[in-house]
Amino acid sequence: MMETLNLLLFVVEAIAYFVLMVTLLHFRHRLGLGVFLTALGVMHFMETYLAAVFYVSLPFGDVSPGSSIFFSGKLMMILMLYLQEDAATVRQPIYGLFLGNLLTVGIAWVLQLHQPLQMSTNHTPDVDFLKEMGWLMVWGTALLYVDSLGIILLYEKLGDFFRRRVVLRFLISGFVLLTFDQIGFFAALHYFLDVPIAAFWGGWKAKMLAVCLYAAMFAIYEYRVRRIGVAGSARSISDVFGDLTFRERYNDLLERTGRDMLTGVYDRTRMEMEAPLMLLEALKQGLFATVLIIDADHFKDVNDGYGHLQGDEVLKAIAARLGTTLRSSDRVFRFGGEEFVAVCPGTDHEEGLLLAERLRWTIATSVKTPDDRPVTVSIGVATADEDGVDFTAVLTAADGRLYAAKKSGRNCVVGRSGVVKLS
Repeated sequence: MMETLNLLLFVVEAIAYFVLMVTLLHFRHRLGLGVFLTALGVMHFMETYLAAVFYVSLPFGDVSPGSSIFFSGKLMMILMLYLQEDAATVRQPIYGLFLGNLLTVGIAWVLQLHQPLQMSTNHTPDVDFLKEMGWLMVWGTALLYVDSLGIILLYEKLGDFFRRRVVLRFLISGFVLLTFDQIGFFAALHYFLDVPIAAFWGGWKAKMLAVCLYAAMFAIYEYRVRRIGVAGSARSISDVFGDLTFRERYNDLLERTGRDMLTGVYDRTRMEMEAPLMLLEALKQGLFATVLIIDADHFKDVNDGYGHLQGDEVLKAIAARLGTTLRSSDRVFRFGGEEFVAVCPGTDHEEGLLLAERLRWTIATSVKTPDDRPVTVSIGVATADEDGVDFTAVLTAADGRLYAAKKSGRNCVVGRSGVVKLS
């Protein structure tokens, strides 16, 4: 009965840890990444302490929640941080933990030189234990550094075989690296604290169970939360003061930099900087990314017949329809003249064709010339990684299909298999 209750508590603790940490990670741009990293770091002493002295009995063996739940969760959180940031960001908390633990050992050595007072009969300072914990934490952090690099490299390598199986790669990476960690960390536990060998297998099984729980919750987060998005809350009153700071003004200036003055969408320079990174990030996560090139049909006739000012109004109307039809995660750039490029991460080719057709129809039915004639567009569609793995290759494929749309009579969408609709 007690083992079953402990197992239930094990699952609840793992879920609570994941929900709390992934919430901090998800809202890092609003709360600051430091909040997530600090929460990750302050747990390190608790993890090591529990791994050293606190064990419970589960149906498959004796287990420490510190090692099985919290350390396993930390490693999986580091992988999630890498998926949303980069390896340089991941290294920062590990360096901090390692240096902090070395400082703990140094302080413990210095404290031994003191003659402490006995202020309470029930509590005496145990400097030897503090020193042992410090060395154990140093060893654990060194392993964490190796684990973190290993789990990132393995995750990327598995992409050669399971590019779009993100959850499967997450699961396998966790299995392999936490098995390695269990061997390395338990060796230190056995050496420093004489933890019996029998506890090794129970701890390993518990870590494998924890990885399964974290992978299941990671899948829910990826497919139900992150891709759909969470509605942003209204800004608090205190944020008004942030608008007066240099950083807020700088961010506002940065956001406006790279905008096309006429249409308000991003310009070609911004596209050349951001679009390749958007494709790279999508492919790194095992997702597709679709590129659309949208070109206004017979636009020279609009300029010649109604003047350049009316032509500008048509371009602004097209840009407005693109902005309202595309998702918030998509980016629209003015490629030049009457051409626009839309980059749509997380969108496969079929979805891209449907989106392009919706754009074509929306513009054809809502954008008019001064004499009420419809303005139409032709669209070429290409998708990474099927049409290439870098932005230049995908853009070239989309441009070739735009040319095919023009030759097919305009006012149509052309994808990999040809014309989607001609009207």
